[in-house]
Amino acid sequence: MPRVDSWSDLLPYTSAEIDLDGHAYRYIDEGQGDPIVMSHGNPTWSFYWRELVSSFRETHRTIAVDHLGCGRSDKPQNYPYSLSAHVDNLTTLLDRIDIRGATLVAHDWGGAIGLGAVLKRPERFARIVLLNTAAFPPPYIPLRIRSCRLPLLGTLGMRGLNLFARAALWMAVEKRSSLSPEAKRGLIAPYHDWKSRIAIDRFVHDIPLTRKHPTWSVLEEIEKGFPGLSSMPSTMIWGMKDWCFRPECLYRLQELLPDATSVELNDVGHYVMEEAPECVVKCMREFLDANPLSDQGDAAGEDVSSPAGTPKALE
Repeated sequence: MPRVDSWSDLLPYTSAEIDLDGHAYRYIDEGQGDPIVMSHGNPTWSFYWRELVSSFRETHRTIAVDHLGCGRSDKPQNYPYSLSAHVDNLTTLLDRIDIRGATLVAHDWGGAIGLGAVLKRPERFARIVLLNTAAFPPPYIPLRIRSCRLPLLGTLGMRGLNLFARAALWMAVEKRSSLSPEAKRGLIAPYHDWKSRIAIDRFVHDIPLTRKHPTWSVLEEIEKGFPGLSSMPSTMIWGMKDWCFRPECLYRLQELLPDATSVELNDVGHYVMEEAPECVVKCMREFLDANPLSDQGDAAGEDVSSPAGTPKALE
């Protein structure tokens, strides 16, 4: 195994960017071939997908976004950070670089964001892979999440002390030994001060507790759109020890996508890619092989794996 001196050795990829109304929206874009679009949740970033990027970049175009406010993307302080805004941002990226025939891979909040983009641009997607996520109004809110919504104290803890991201390093895994010191540092590296943690706080406050919250209706619309996804091969790879996206979320998704396959990882928690990366890679390879893309291509005969234009590369 190569020597690892710092967390950055685990993610040796630069980021490209697009401009979103003056804000840099950054993403990893590695390899060529059928695209795999990866959508992370809170409080992670594209670092979470490093094993998928390294495993598939030789055969696929791997795109791992940093939602605005996360990872290497800009972190504006006066921005809505709503689910609908994140969906629009991802949709804009797909349009700008003209992604087609993509496989969505999504985790946590990235599921609602990614599936929202699929429903807005179904012609750009062909397959779906979901890891411990939800895309419907929440059937429950764990007490640990509710406590982060306490007036003033919640924001102070998440933005002032980084308690949400730090707590996830042990609360989101079933086996604490699965996270190396370098991986722990990498997961929280972009969230180093009050301003850089704004999206972590806003993601938590965007979880709708009642129908009065504007994001409730957005999630309802995504849930209503599931029948339109039935033609896309789908699979779910689930850490069954997750206290946040508990098994009932998996069962709900199985009802919404009755033709999807499922893999239940009985000794894995929420951070599936940290605890069982080899298993996820294996399951994804089997899923992709079992569901090859038809020779659809582009109506004009263009290379659908090539970006429209060359984005600016960034460290």
